[in-house]
Amino acid sequence: MSSVQEFNRLPVDGAKEALGRCCSAGRWIDGMASGRPYASVDDLLAASDAAVAALTQADLREALAGHPRIGDRRVAEGAAPGGVNSASAGWSGQEQAGVSSAGESLRQALDDGNAEYERRFGHIYLACATGRDAAELVDFLRQRLSNDRETEWSVIAGELGKINQIRLGKLLDELASSAPSTA
Repeated sequence: MSSVQEFNRLPVDGAKEALGRCCSAGRWIDGMASGRPYASVDDLLAASDAAVAALTQADLREALAGHPRIGDRRVAEGAAPGGVNSASAGWSGQEQAGVSSAGESLRQALDDGNAEYERRFGHIYLACATGRDAAELVDFLRQRLSNDRETEWSVIAGELGKINQIRLGKLLDELASSAPSTA
């Protein structure tokens, strides 16, 4: 049985709980859960993109609340800071692996950039950190500091979409590995 079929078979509450590990925006979770059954992984990922595109700024703020600050040392240690659930924190730690090997000057630049970003926009800096090292994340942060608020919300939605795609893949992998064997 495919991982998408395993996801489709989850009870509604189980599907919402699983989706909450990927993204904490209630509207995204509800939309994804109610869109089942999905015929394929591609259909699931396309539905995720459509659900992210429909999020309001309030929904995006809700999604941001489920993400730790990039470079938060507690995440690298496997802890779940603030309103971040432990599964999401574990995935964030994997996604931010490129930061964990950064030297102190890059870590400080990231900390300083996070603080400046939060003062400017009033929320955490969200970026799809998978495959990016600390220097790339600092550069991306600095580029985004010149955005106006509307442009920045658009960038956040794009980055959230990428993160959700990666996390849905991880979720499907977990469901496939925990499914009973039919052999």
